[in-house]
Amino acid sequence: MVTKLGVVMDPIDSLNPKKDSTVAMMHAAQRKGWEIYHIEQNGLYIQEGEVYTNRQQVRVFDDLECWYEIVDSQHRPASDLSAILMRKDPPFDMEYVYSTYLLEMAEQSGTPVLNRPGSIRDCNEKLFALQFAQCCPPHVVSRDPVVLRKFHETHGEVIYKPLDGMGGASIFHVKPEDSNLSVIIETLTDLGQRQIMAQKYIPEIRDGDTRILLINGEPVQFGLSRVPASGESRGNLAAGGEGIGRKLNERDRWICGQVGPSLKKRGLYFVGIDVIGDYLTEINVTCPTCIRELDKAFDLDIAGSYMDFIEREIF
Repeated sequence: MVTKLGVVMDPIDSLNPKKDSTVAMMHAAQRKGWEIYHIEQNGLYIQEGEVYTNRQQVRVFDDLECWYEIVDSQHRPASDLSAILMRKDPPFDMEYVYSTYLLEMAEQSGTPVLNRPGSIRDCNEKLFALQFAQCCPPHVVSRDPVVLRKFHETHGEVIYKPLDGMGGASIFHVKPEDSNLSVIIETLTDLGQRQIMAQKYIPEIRDGDTRILLINGEPVQFGLSRVPASGESRGNLAAGGEGIGRKLNERDRWICGQVGPSLKKRGLYFVGIDVIGDYLTEINVTCPTCIRELDKAFDLDIAGSYMDFIEREIF
């Protein structure tokens, strides 16, 4: 019986095959002889209580100029797929939420979905990390300007950020006596209408914000330190950070040990956590990246290991 892997993702022609982690997963699946089906969010729909997919069967190639071809297009029930990967990039808006509801219905009808849609929906990437407060820096989540200013008074140097941001967008590094503090709080909270996060500034960000990938709760033994560009306080690659691979240290492994069992229990099979210095700062559950960079730095096959897990534990 042929294994059919559906992948809910961004438009295929928008991806960079040199860097994209989803493309790495597609290559790994194809090496196993699996059929791969590309599905966009608008290709998920319900008809008479059953989830259907408008999908394209694709083949992928090791050619950056011509890296995929469309073999076939079809409308078929989600139930005839062996599994579905949810690999749509944020923003995590209401359309994303609706997609998780549809995928949850497909899951309830017997098609495994990775990561589990209900857990993606429940686990905000910044707030979920706070369930492991023993791993996190001092923090507060509030929309009250008094609470947010008091946190700055207490800690002096603080990072303020939205709860739904991505790629380092709208992150503010506020130093002692910063005259822009009030306007930053007003802007991020929309004049007190939106919850935001404040974290004590971690000076070790100068050495990088390390992305650690976990497969079914178990960490890859190397992480990618995303070192901020000169004059920046954000290590995100999207904000100009430089990726440097490193072996996990004892503290990294301890943090993974704290977080891993919960990831496994929730069906969060492929996750990227972010660590600065000794602290966990985020848990990325939607569409974690950095496979390509780590594979290149350490001669790994992370996507292959993920497909091995799916073959062994999910099918």
